[in-house]
Amino acid sequence: MAVLPPFQRFLEDHRDDVWRFLVAAVGRTDADDCFQETFMAAMRAYPRLRSDSNLRAWVLTIAHRKALDTYRSRKRNAVPVEDVPEVAHHDPELRDGALWEQVRALPPKQRGAVMLRYAGDLSHGEIATALDCSEEAARRSLHEGLKKLRAAEVTA
Repeated sequence: MAVLPPFQRFLEDHRDDVWRFLVAAVGRTDADDCFQETFMAAMRAYPRLRSDSNLRAWVLTIAHRKALDTYRSRKRNAVPVEDVPEVAHHDPELRDGALWEQVRALPPKQRGAVMLRYAGDLSHGEIATALDCSEEAARRSLHEGLKKLRAAEVTA
């Protein structure tokens, strides 16, 4: 029977994947907070985790839910600024920044499926687990999200 690694090793093994996923999901500005919330939630739940669990998929599921929370909170809260910029903010270090902005604009299930597949490198089955849906629904969400992104590319 497999035994879970100590939490510190688990954190070290998965922090880079979680960080990349969160930067793609919420942007560099909110990624720090989401990262901390993800691993705080993981630390609380870790002792109850089954030893045969897929740790990478499990922690990316938590990260996905924290990203959704951040996305929802952005919709509720106005961001006060002194001057409204002429150009929308983007992170020049993030490759394909405009593409990830389009991904963030997708409906929640499609956005989650695209990000988990391409930023998290999860399989369709792991995406289904993360999104709490069937594998077929995960495939469909991914397909529809990619279809919308391709249509936006053609019209741009």
